[in-house]
Amino acid sequence: MDRNFKDKTVVITGGSEGVGAATARKFAALGANLVLVARSKRNLDLIAEELRPLCKVMTVPMDVSDATACDNLFKKARFEFGGIHVLVNNAGYHRRGTVEAVPAQELARIIDVNLRAPIVLCRLALPYLREAGQAAIINVASLAGRIPVAGAATYSASKFGLRAFTFALGEELAGSGIKVAAVSPGPIDTGFIMTNIDEVADVTFSQPLSTADEVADVIVELCCNEKRERSMPPVSGLLTTTGYLLPAFMKLLRPLMIRKGKRVKAKLKAQHRSSETPRQP
Repeated sequence: MDRNFKDKTVVITGGSEGVGAATARKFAALGANLVLVARSKRNLDLIAEELRPLCKVMTVPMDVSDATACDNLFKKARFEFGGIHVLVNNAGYHRRGTVEAVPAQELARIIDVNLRAPIVLCRLALPYLREAGQAAIINVASLAGRIPVAGAATYSASKFGLRAFTFALGEELAGSGIKVAAVSPGPIDTGFIMTNIDEVADVTFSQPLSTADEVADVIVELCCNEKRERSMPPVSGLLTTTGYLLPAFMKLLRPLMIRKGKRVKAKLKAQHRSSETPRQP
């Protein structure tokens, strides 16, 4: 798939804020038609109002875990724009805490939103993507899907599963003209982790933060290159691969990572408090 997205249709779940909104801005600048999906109609309206001077935007307020709504999503998108060329599965959900501490229905929702929904969306999108000829599916995974994270066991499991599904689907679609890839970021400077920073494991902050714009750039690039995954930042991808292959090494390294993460977290919290403190007249 080339980088000319003029009049091509891009469906983005979780498209109203954070990485989803940043991705929408990137594709809007490249002339794509946008189908933005999120639960909040208000947030969707805000991003749509921002981007409509640049491109055509359709908003669909819905829950991605509703399979019937997912089916209707693609029918509406094709009716509106005549075809579908890119699916970005970005919507995510997390309830932090140990498995014992998190209600069972919340654990189920993590799997529903992060794993079941992307699988269903990919399946439902395939006839439309085949019709387009050259197309792409980009799934937003996580470094937590490359190595387990205590206190986020179900989230890690959902992202492990999403990576496996992405790679297997890519094999199934080899030669079809449909590119399938995953982006696996570490911590991202968005509300997904920064709003509830105290609940985020210290070890998470041992890795450099990416910005939503940086992740969005990689999503666009993955539509057009031959890579099946990009870890962000690359050094963190190398670290998680090493830890996965050499768990004893990661066990030795983990206390150092936790101490570093604790220092970084304290610094981020101090910066946040400083930015909220009103200036004296």
